[in-house]
Amino acid sequence: MTALKDIVTRQISRTGPLTLADYMALCLSHPEHGYYATRDPLGAGGDFTTAPEISQMFGELIGLALAQSWLDQGAPDPFVLCELGPGRGTLMADALRATARVPGFHDALTLHLVETSPALRAEQAGRLPGAAWHDSVVSLPEAPLFLIANEFFDALPIRQFQRHAKGWQERVVGLKDGAPVLGLTDPAPHEALDHRLADTEPGQIVETCAPAQAIAQEIGRRIAAHGGAALIVDYGDWRSRGDTFQAMYRHKPAEPFDRPGEADLTAHVDFEALAGAAYPAAHSAMTPQGVFLEHLGITARAQALARGLGGAALESHVAAHRRLTHPAEMGSLFKVLALFPQDAPPPPGTGLPDPS
Repeated sequence: MTALKDIVTRQISRTGPLTLADYMALCLSHPEHGYYATRDPLGAGGDFTTAPEISQMFGELIGLALAQSWLDQGAPDPFVLCELGPGRGTLMADALRATARVPGFHDALTLHLVETSPALRAEQAGRLPGAAWHDSVVSLPEAPLFLIANEFFDALPIRQFQRHAKGWQERVVGLKDGAPVLGLTDPAPHEALDHRLADTEPGQIVETCAPAQAIAQEIGRRIAAHGGAALIVDYGDWRSRGDTFQAMYRHKPAEPFDRPGEADLTAHVDFEALAGAAYPAAHSAMTPQGVFLEHLGITARAQALARGLGGAALESHVAAHRRLTHPAEMGSLFKVLALFPQDAPPPPGTGLPDPS
């Protein structure tokens, strides 16, 4: 039994079943035993690998897309360049290198990182000198905001509701034989899910993420008030449908209740909910990652980088391009949503939603 599993079981025994959101928050954010408080989760020695760790091209193109949005909005000076959940700082370092020749961009920016993990803040400090750290988007300066969120929203705590003839049953974490298991509350109406009655049937599951909507609302408020743009990249779909709660341990799927605090817990992102919460900022169409990167010119960039490579290095480079863009790899699973002012064009690589 992990230290956190003991804490979880004792809390359930004392106060009753936990919502899935409370369970996730304990596992990921417990100050002493939480997943992000105790480790660097990335790379071969961790539990997963993100796009910036696969290839420099990812961060370069995202940086250039935000720089073009900055130019399209009149090159505001000063502005906040921010990343949510920056990992090791690899994406931002690549974005800054790629934008170094954009006239005025670096002179106008102040760099801010929203990160709660002490282990990851230490990694970021080595790559991103001069950055300021925040626990929340709420403490960012009030200024034009150009923001990156890559695989950030998927780690925020969700709740799950199962449709019932009499309303909704919440899936909660209880105990069976002393071990955490999922159970169901009694069915009841749930006003916040009234809009999902038309597209679900009894037995189907809908996931909600209040923290994600609160963060999107704050980002949208700032962009609508001051200008800027946000690029949100994550796995998910336009609307939540089905059980997507999952765990990863050492790069393999794991049982979410086996290793509290030692396995990464995530769920697919509901992009419709983020877009709605961000109003009055405008939002783009949801774009597959592969399409987004191709629109930004990743193939031309890959060909340019390949000219100096050979052998195993070239094979690795080609595989990285495929992994980021191919529909069978990350190209279709991951999506991109942009937020921007109502009177500004969408960032490069994205487009306006279909009016229908």
